[in-house]
This record gives sequence, C-alpha cells and structure tokens, in this order.
Amino acid sequence: MKKMTSHTPITRRRFLGGASLSVAAFTLVPSAVLGLRGQTPPSGKLNVAGIGFGGQGGHDLAQMESENIVALCDVDKNHAAHIFKKYPQAKQFTDYRRMVEEVKEIDGVVIGTPDHHHAFASIAALKHGKHVYCEKPLTHSVWEARQVSTAAREAKRATQMGNQGQASKETRRLCELVWAGTIGKVHEAHIWTDRPSNGLFNEYWPQGIGRPKETPPVPASLDWDLWLGPAPERPFNPAYLPFKWRGWWDFGTGALGDIGCHAMDPVFRALKLGAPISVQASSSRVNTETFPMGSLVTYEYPARTAEPQAINCHTRGLSGAQAGGIEMPACKLIWSDGGLRPPRPDGLPEGQRMGDNGCMLVGDQGFILNGKVYPEARAKEVGEPAQHVIGLGSAKVILLIPGKVTAIGGPDGPVRGTAVVADEMRAGMDELKVAGRLDADIHPGVIRLLGPDALYQNDRVAKQAWPAGRLISSRQVVRVSKSSVPTMQLALPSWLRRAR
Repeated sequence: MKKMTSHTPITRRRFLGGASLSVAAFTLVPSAVLGLRGQTPPSGKLNVAGIGFGGQGGHDLAQMESENIVALCDVDKNHAAHIFKKYPQAKQFTDYRRMVEEVKEIDGVVIGTPDHHHAFASIAALKHGKHVYCEKPLTHSVWEARQVSTAAREAKRATQMGNQGQASKETRRLCELVWAGTIGKVHEAHIWTDRPSNGLFNEYWPQGIGRPKETPPVPASLDWDLWLGPAPERPFNPAYLPFKWRGWWDFGTGALGDIGCHAMDPVFRALKLGAPISVQASSSRVNTETFPMGSLVTYEYPARTAEPQAINCHTRGLSGAQAGGIEMPACKLIWSDGGLRPPRPDGLPEGQRMGDNGCMLVGDQGFILNGKVYPEARAKEVGEPAQHVIGLGSAKVILLIPGKVTAIGGPDGPVRGTAVVADEMRAGMDELKVAGRLDADIHPGVIRLLGPDALYQNDRVAKQAWPAGRLISSRQVVRVSKSSVPTMQLALPSWLRRAR
C-alpha cells in the first residue's frame, strides 16, 4: 500500500464545493510539488464535531485527530468527561440541535449516540449542510431509515454508516467464492451471535427484564430529558445507561440491530439480496420493555436475475460472473441470537467449532462456514477462486472513515489521506442513502419480535426500495404504503422542534 506521504490531499474547500462531488474531478497531486513534504496544509483539514462519544463515538473521534475537533456534544458530562478533557479546544454542548446550528464552521459530524438518536442527529446535521458519519445501526426503525435516506439524498453531503468492515478483503472474498460457484447454488444462509449473552455465563447487556420500579434522582451531570430525546418519557434509572440501553425497546435494537449491519451486509452483497418477501420470528419470552433473551428470525428472498447488484461498489469495472452477474435461486436467511445457532452441518470435521458468532452459506454442493469452504474434498476440488473483486477498477473513490479516509482503486492501489472526496457514493453500501435501505430490510425482524407468531409480508418485491408492506397477526392487519410516509419536514418529532 502506498503511503499518503507521496501525495497531498485535496483541500477542504474544494471538497465542500459541489464540483468536488464528482469522481471525475478528483486528482492526486504530489506534495513535493507544493513543497509540503507530505504535510497537510491547514486549509486541507476538516472541522469535525462529535455527537455522543462516551463509548464508540470516542473511539471514532480518536481516529479523526488528524483533523480539527471543533465541537463536542454529550448529555452525560461524567461519562464523557475524558473526551471533553482530551479536546479542550472544542466548544461543548449538550444539545446537538444547538451545536449544528450555532457552530457554522463544522464540516462534518461523527455520531455515536444510543440508537434512538441516530436518525434525528443525522437529519439535524444534514439539514444544516454537514457531512455525516453515523454509527450502526443507522436508525431505530424502518420509518426512520426512510427519513434519513431521504434527508441524505436531498442534502447531497458525504455520508457513511459505521460498518466499515464491508471494505475488507473478507467481504470481497465471500463474493468471489459464491460467484465462482464454489458451493453451487446457495439456497440458505445462517448468521448468529451470542449477544446479548457473552459466552455461557456472562452478558454484554441485560434483556428479558421488566421496567425498574425505583426512581432515583437524576445525576447532576446528566440531562435526562435530552438523553430521552424522541423516546417516550419515563423516570430515570441507571438500568438504562450507559450501554445497557441496547436491550430496551425504546432506546436500542437488540442483538439484531447491534450485529446485523456488520454480519448481514457481506451476505447481502454476495447473494445480491434486497427487500425480503417475508419475515417471521420466534423467541424466548417477550415483554414490552426489553428484547427477548434469544430469538430466531427467518427472512425469505425471491430469486435474483443475472444482473450484478447495482449498489455493490466492489463490482465497479467488472462484468459478468466476476461482478455477480449470475442467476440465483430463492433463498432464506436465518438470524439467531442469544447463543442460539443452526444445527451442525454434515461435512464439518470433528472438533471444528462453529463459534459463538458466525456465518454459514449453504449451497447444493457444499457450504461456507466463517469464510472456509466445506466439505474439505469440495474445497480441494474447486480450489481458491481468482481474485477479481479487489477494489473499484480504475475509479478513484474515497470513503469517509474516521481518521483513515481511504481511496479505493486507482492504478496505484489504495491510497490513504485526510482528504475526503465522494461522487455521492450511490454505489457504496456504507453511504446513508444505501445504508438506510439495509436498515429498512433488517428492521422488520426486530418488529416481528414483538409478535413472534406473526408474519411480515411485502406487497411488492424485487427492485423496489422499501416496498409497501403489511404486518399480519391474529389480532391486527396494519398496512403501510409509501404515500403514508410523511416528508422529512413532518418526520421530525415535537422534541426536535420545541423551544430550547
């Protein structure tokens, strides 16, 4: 990999201009020409703000230290104290609405709040012309995913969701294995995680519990009203934070929302999956406060044509089978969490563990378990597939990753730097318009956990982004149509519009 010391990044001002959103306009200029010896000029740095950084958001900011950290927003002064102290030059806020409105020099924001704030922080930033990096899952519901996608499309800003592992060689190799017919036609996929459990006797966060009855006073360091934000009002209790919010319906999305964006995306690429035909779920005991201890969610998908998947950026510059241009049969994807996992497949060597977290694709001539082909005789027969999906052909596209903005492709291979250039990244799965579609396709599984005997069915399938659908149970039929989805303006809840 070439180091960025031989290049100078495009300036921030040029990036923020409309013309810089075109890939064709992007060129790399040797830094020696400008006499910079690899250093980034002040005008080339981005002004970055953090929203929610006591946990993962703080890790993201740490990777952005080559830029200017100009503003920080967190509602818990104690939990985020180490980050406020780390960047003393940054202006401090507890309300991100005020921050994106008042700090005009902000170029982009990094969002690491609890899930229920993701959509509204992203929309607030986009409405003020800021570029957005938002941690996964992108949103808390299908409806929010649609609103964020619309906002990103209208704002025309560089955006990305935090599932950066999708730029990895493992994701590209899975595509190559499937498209080369290594295991034949794939008719079933399994993805599993032990979360919320952590092994047999520990847990990452609690689930399957009821609402606490105690109402202790709110700590002076916490703005509880702003922490709740768009969620229904309830008394403060330390059972909700920090981090434990993941298991509560009002704040998190459980194990599926936590891990699904990471684990499902490679499968979505390799199998060219889009909107599911139907989703069914079963689980341990369910209540209206927290997610169940364990669950199984089955997504059904229709057959796919020989067309390459348009939103898969890894296939640019490729065609035919090398780009996934093969017909694929109808298939199902089964999600398992809480320590549940699929049955041990025939052909797996004795002593080989499936793992607490894993992925398995089942074809008519074998299976791929955690990136390895089985049975071993099949792996020897077909050998390793040729590496075609190695980048973006001759295109030069830079993806916004905190502190490690990566140019993928180009005749000289990947290049790293501090500049950010995008072509609206219509083909990038990590980009919010497309990540919104991934979130919308996954979230019906979360919805069905509230009624595990129910079925989610799409009225229309194939090539329809978020088709109209209906939720069917023994008690109700709820129809959702595209026309019933409010505009982004109306989508904002009252708490986002109330006086500060």
